[in-house]
Amino acid sequence: MSSANTNPRYVARLKRKKRIRRKVKGAEARPRLTVFRSDKHIYAQIINDKTGATLVSASTLSPEYKEMESVKGKISAAKRVGELVARKAIDKGIGKVVFDRNGFIYHGRIQALADAARQKGLDF
Repeated sequence: MSSANTNPRYVARLKRKKRIRRKVKGAEARPRLTVFRSDKHIYAQIINDKTGATLVSASTLSPEYKEMESVKGKISAAKRVGELVARKAIDKGIGKVVFDRNGFIYHGRIQALADAARQKGLDF
């Protein structure tokens, strides 16, 4: 029995992810802001693809997020993570990024995170 996931929604997301990653590359001048969404949590990383290094990361599991006052709902949590990743990036001198939605449809939590990061000063 193969361990490959044959769920059609998962397979479709991986196809979208591959298609997006062909075009989206993170450089030193404009690193890549990638987002991953699970059922309970949301994760965001800013990555320099030239060196393969993660420059900034934030998630609903990070200590900085847990120090903030708690919010109700996943979309509100995604907004908080977007603000957190933008603040950390600006502190490190990163102002421009390329957004990688990682195959997820651009709505709901993904859109909320992106909009919050834009409002806090990230340019993409």
